Amino acid sequence: GWFRRLLHKPKPSSVESGLKASCSASSSPSSSSSCATSSSSSPGTSLARSVHSSPVSVSDINASGSARWAKRYDVCICHSEVDLELVEELVSYLEGQPESFRCFLQLRDAAPGSAVVTELCDAVQNSHCWVMLITPGFLRDPWCKYQMHQALAEAPMANGRTIPVLKDVDRKDYPKELRNLYYIYMALKENSFRQIRDTIMRYLHELCRSSTSRTE
Repeated sequence: GWFRRLLHKPKPSSVESGLKASCSASSSPSSSSSCATSSSSSPGTSLARSVHSSPVSVSDINASGSARWAKRYDVCICHSEVDLELVEELVSYLEGQPESFRCFLQLRDAAPGSAVVTELCDAVQNSHCWVMLITPGFLRDPWCKYQMHQALAEAPMANGRTIPVLKDVDRKDYPKELRNLYYIYMALKENSFRQIRDTIMRYLHELCRSSTSRTE
C-alpha cells in the first residue's frame, strides 16, 4: 500500500519548481518581491510595479565605443496622428534628459517623398527600443498596427525593446499581439514619461553590458 501511494504521489510542476528555485536563489527583498509579483500577475498588467534595477552608468552608455551608437535612434515612437501633441511632449522630455535620447518622430524625421512603408520599416530597424502609444486612435490606424507588427517581427523575444503605453484604452482592447508584454498605463503624464525613460535606460544598460562582456 505505501509503495503504491509513493508511486502515485503528485510531483510539483516544472513552472512552480522554477519559480521557487529562482525566488530562493535571491537574497535581496526586491528580487523576492518581483518573483511574487510575476507569479501572481498575468501578462499585460501595468508596469507601475516595475522591478528595481541596478544603478545605470550614464558614462558607459554615452561612451564613444558604446553599443548604443550601433543604431541611428535610441527609441522609435509609434503613434497615431491624433496623439501628436502628447508624443511631441514625450519626445521633448526624452531628448532633454542628460542622456539626450535620440528619438524617431515620423512627421519630423521621415524623409520627404519617401514611401511610408520604407520609412516605418527603416525606423524600426534602426532603433533600439519602440514605444507603442496605444490609444483609441492607435487602434484605428492601420499604419500603427503595421509598425507594431514590424517591431514584433524584428525582435519578438527582446525583453524591454517594445514598450507598450496605454492611454484611454480599456484592458480588454489591449492588442492581442502584445498580451505577453507588460505595459505602462498613462495616468499621470510625468510618472509615465519617467517610466518610459527608465525602461529605455535599462535596456541600453543591458545592451552595453552584454556587448562589453562579449569583447572581454
